[in-house]
Amino acid sequence: MFRHILVPTDGSDLSRKAIDGAIDLAQAVGARVTAYACLPQYPYSPFSDVVIEPPVEFLQRSEREAHVHLREVELAARRVGVAFDSRTSVHPAPYLGIIEAAEQGACDVIFMASHGRRGLGSLLIGSETQRVLTHTKIPVIVYR
Repeated sequence: MFRHILVPTDGSDLSRKAIDGAIDLAQAVGARVTAYACLPQYPYSPFSDVVIEPPVEFLQRSEREAHVHLREVELAARRVGVAFDSRTSVHPAPYLGIIEAAEQGACDVIFMASHGRRGLGSLLIGSETQRVLTHTKIPVIVYR
């Protein structure tokens, strides 16, 4: 079955539910969990006249926020004795970072939440889960 589960997190309620599901699965099958948080790219041009937040401060803030989310996963995993690791990276789109983290970590499944949008809403809005599903060869468990 599964030996290494990647669970992406952005700190949302939806990702917290997926984290709980991923940890339950890991505990049941004896797998380890790697939590992943994608750091956003710096959104301002170096040639811009107005800079809201300097690049170094932006990166530091993004890293702090990501580590808070990853720490939640770590505490939940350790509470039930599941082996844990974490990763972060900077990508223009989270799905790219998720796939890269799963591949580099030799994960055999990606465990993600989905909003479950249907119809026109899913076509217009899309989701990172949908993008991961369509761009990876690694199995994906979609948790709702």
